[in-house]
Amino acid sequence: MRVLGISCFYHDAAAALVVDGQLVAAAEEERFSRRKHDSGFPALAVQFCLNRAGVSIHEVDYVVFYEKPLLKFERLLLTQLANFPKASGVFAKAMLTWVKDKLWVKANLAEQLDIHPDRILFSEHHLSHAASAFLCSPFSEAAILTVDGVGEWATCSWGEGTGNQIVLKGEVHFPHSLGLLYSAFTAFLGFEVNEGEYKVMGMAPYGEPRYVDRIWKMLDLAPDGSFTLDLSYFCWHHSSSQSFTPKFVEVFGAPRKPESRFVTRRTGVPLGESATTEAEMERCQYYADVASSIQKVTEEVLLHLVRALHTRTGHKNLCLAGGVALNSVANYRLLQETPFENIYVQPAAGDSGGALGAALYVANTVLNQPRSFVMEHAYWGQDFSEAQIHDFLTREHIPFTHFEDEELLLERVVADLCAERVLGWFQGRFEWGPRALGSRSIIANPRSAATRELVNVKIKFREPFRPFAPSILAERAEEYFIFPEVNHYHPPRFMLMVCPVRTEKQAEVPAITHVDGSGRLQTVHRETNPRYHRLISKFAQATGTPLILNTSFNLRGEPIVTTPANAYSTFSRSGLDALVLGNFLVRK
Repeated sequence: MRVLGISCFYHDAAAALVVDGQLVAAAEEERFSRRKHDSGFPALAVQFCLNRAGVSIHEVDYVVFYEKPLLKFERLLLTQLANFPKASGVFAKAMLTWVKDKLWVKANLAEQLDIHPDRILFSEHHLSHAASAFLCSPFSEAAILTVDGVGEWATCSWGEGTGNQIVLKGEVHFPHSLGLLYSAFTAFLGFEVNEGEYKVMGMAPYGEPRYVDRIWKMLDLAPDGSFTLDLSYFCWHHSSSQSFTPKFVEVFGAPRKPESRFVTRRTGVPLGESATTEAEMERCQYYADVASSIQKVTEEVLLHLVRALHTRTGHKNLCLAGGVALNSVANYRLLQETPFENIYVQPAAGDSGGALGAALYVANTVLNQPRSFVMEHAYWGQDFSEAQIHDFLTREHIPFTHFEDEELLLERVVADLCAERVLGWFQGRFEWGPRALGSRSIIANPRSAATRELVNVKIKFREPFRPFAPSILAERAEEYFIFPEVNHYHPPRFMLMVCPVRTEKQAEVPAITHVDGSGRLQTVHRETNPRYHRLISKFAQATGTPLILNTSFNLRGEPIVTTPANAYSTFSRSGLDALVLGNFLVRK
């Protein structure tokens, strides 16, 4: 039985193919189209999944879309009518988009894929999120929480999973949304909504949560775990261009200008930039304090939801999904500060993961196939053979060194890392989700504080306050991080929990230790990525440090690289010192 899941037409389009209950391939469309957060029909991702399985679309039994467009259209209509005439401009603009393609998803899919409409099914948005977590998890039963901006009507849902069945028992409805609340502050802080939320999370440790009382005046928590917002501060329900109102600005002042420099006493002045002033530092510190405050409140709302869910269900296992489940700082607190003993989050927890959840829901629940899949790793994308890499390099007349012996290659890479060179690392199948996990990574020596600024400013061309992740040998993770029994949990494999770096280790690994003494670790297991594990082991032998700095292999504003050509282009346009493509080493 072959089931193809699809998410698209809003943001982060993706496809996932499940065959006889097993995931075969999954990828976001942006990796192929090279348009970040591509929302269009994922034709290239679909074709990749089919090619990986060696089948045509006509051999697929069902195609399932990750949400129900008519329910979403109902929400749009009723919301805009309730806010008339303020929402008249939004309504007119939305109608043009919906009448064009969003309302006719079934016909659109049938035409794009050349299949009969009878083979097209629909899931609900938050049900797809729930399935993407629970049906990938190792749990036979669990509580489930999904939190994002908005699906059809729901912005948050909770329920239970048992065997191959999922029952969602409660929801918070639009326009009350924790995800949209966080996005409003993302916009206020000068970042792009649905893109810059992780920048807010990175900025927050530079501040103090001085303004949580102001934010708590904007929302109320109910005993059942749900919440409501004071909508007089927000306008996402009647505006397509603005998420907060003048009343919000009265409370928090003028928004931060996009692309403005972020300089505080804790950041220092970025490499090569002009000196700062006291006024600039005070202004930036204020925005850092706002970021810290919304991060703190978000964590507290999630803790409230999760504790209520545990009281309601009594389960020891929790599955999380939705875009808010990518808040790795909050995830660690949920594990440490609630009664749940185990937490599972799959690496594409946002909308792209809906494609996976929809496919698994149909395969396991609708078709009643027994569950047989657990997502132990994130390597579900495209790979390239030695011959394909060789052909690219020779065709483009790129000088290279080829290593027949993996040990010699890794020794050369470790020597470069020890010499504080920064490398592009391109190996195997690319990752599912927004994190680079050792297949499409930029890697560097974590032992030098200068490395962090070098990679941010000269290689990634991104904001210097952004942190980097450590990829650490799983068996040695507890030596460096305060995370008891870390290898018992899956989220650290996917870089989905931020935890404290041990105080006595922070001076050893300053490049991956954030300003608050934390790190977003990735535990690397020999079984799921043997070459990456071997590389880090060799680095440990050479330096005594069993981890390396890891960040995504892309430049600011671009998707993570997919092909050897993408990798070489990024290498050429950045300050990277070397590029490792499979067993090939390229230098400038």
